[in-house]
Amino acid sequence: MTKYKKQTTSDQSLQEAQAITKGTQKPGQTKEQSKLIAQGIAKGIEQYKKQQKAKAREKDKQRKKIAKQASMVETEQTNEPRQFGLVHVMIPWGLLVISWSGFIIMSLNN
Repeated sequence: MTKYKKQTTSDQSLQEAQAITKGTQKPGQTKEQSKLIAQGIAKGIEQYKKQQKAKAREKDKQRKKIAKQASMVETEQTNEPRQFGLVHVMIPWGLLVISWSGFIIMSLNN
């Protein structure tokens, strides 16, 4: 069986909660009431931190997903064979034919 670890608030959160409680303490408020308020504030701080961590994880997942999609698109583009038009194919062959024709004509004239 798996035992669940009891969640405890961090010391930093407790200190922040106590500082906030002391700042908002009203006259005639008992120590017990102040302690309960501090616990509530600490719980709120911890809950806020959890939400921020969850948001950060979600943003990181989205960022990784976008990066993965971008890399997939990039690899698809590089893997596709380039398709040349008829003009692009004919230019090198035309130059080859013209140059060989020139060489043959020059050799016959000499």
